[in-house]
Amino acid sequence: MSDQVTMVDIETAREWIDQGKAVVVDVREQHEYDSGHIKGAILLPLSTWDADDLPPVPEGKHLLLHCRSANRCGVAAANLLENGYEGHINRLAGGMLAWQAAGAPVVFD
Repeated sequence: MSDQVTMVDIETAREWIDQGKAVVVDVREQHEYDSGHIKGAILLPLSTWDADDLPPVPEGKHLLLHCRSANRCGVAAANLLENGYEGHINRLAGGMLAWQAAGAPVVFD
């Protein structure tokens, strides 16, 4: 895709989240988000995706996009690049399926 986009493993993503160094954006649909999500994740469903809705990513933090299996977040990343996003984009390898399989925490709020 681009050198601006990196696939990030679960362990790295968890470290960033635990250290407060990630802006996590979930591009799944509302019902998927409601069935369990990463704590603090911002829901921006791909079906209504607008690159302008992306929250600012403060200096020193990582933008981390994720979905169910890492496919939809690729579409979102491509859209960000097409719309001139200049920061680095990280995608969660394996998405929520891999996150949950690794026993990483999921919240329901």
